[in-house]
Amino acid sequence: MKKLSILFGVFLLICSNIQIAHAENANAPIHWGFKKSKDGNGADAGKVLEKILEKHSAFYKGDPDKKYLYLTFDNGYENGYTEQILDVLKKEKVPATFFVTGHYLESADDIVQRMVDEGHIIGNHSWYHPDLTKVSDERLKEELEKVRAETEAITGQKGMAYLRPPRGIFSERTMALAKELGYTHVFWSLAFVDWYTDQQKGAQYAYDNIMRQAHPGAIMLLHTVSKDNADALEKVIQDLKKQGYQFKSLDDFVLRHNLKEEMLY
Repeated sequence: MKKLSILFGVFLLICSNIQIAHAENANAPIHWGFKKSKDGNGADAGKVLEKILEKHSAFYKGDPDKKYLYLTFDNGYENGYTEQILDVLKKEKVPATFFVTGHYLESADDIVQRMVDEGHIIGNHSWYHPDLTKVSDERLKEELEKVRAETEAITGQKGMAYLRPPRGIFSERTMALAKELGYTHVFWSLAFVDWYTDQQKGAQYAYDNIMRQAHPGAIMLLHTVSKDNADALEKVIQDLKKQGYQFKSLDDFVLRHNLKEEMLY
């Protein structure tokens, strides 16, 4: 009997260690990255990352056979260029999604209101912009809920569907938890280093980087703090339209994806 008790204790210890190891592995930080598009061929994050995204209903690019583009912006703080960007979007009738932080909501609520008034989507970029893999489940929930609640208080927007993890860092744990809260992780397939405000290189630099990477189904990530982006955006949109591209919203992306899934089944 004593031996059985010892063996049972050992068994429980092994199971406990396995569970701990599994939990730690599930929260192993993953840094988003991909092979950039070239000559119109889609960006490629690789099978491992794509499998993780598929498991959690996340996405980073759309249908490679449709010349649709999805314009998204990360708004950590206001640097004086977002209204110029909104002017261009309004003129060109282009929808966008703006992923905002708590700081942005508190310091630029009038601009957030304008985004919603002009038909754009507000996404969640967390309240304090932490590495979400380093915070507890409860803190993660608070980070997201504060952004959702403040956005609703400012704009009346009910609900929030899209999440972009700060710094592009995530884990299976954070993805699963966000999905439970009703969020879809939105990554990107077109981006460049545009967020250093003291290292802007001119509108042509932004234009060249965007046009070089454009591909059917691209989810474009730009930062609104960039003067280069603001100055280049109108020509970027006009020239991409000339190439036959259409700009769609993330809601449209999800609708098309769901319809495609239904047709498969």
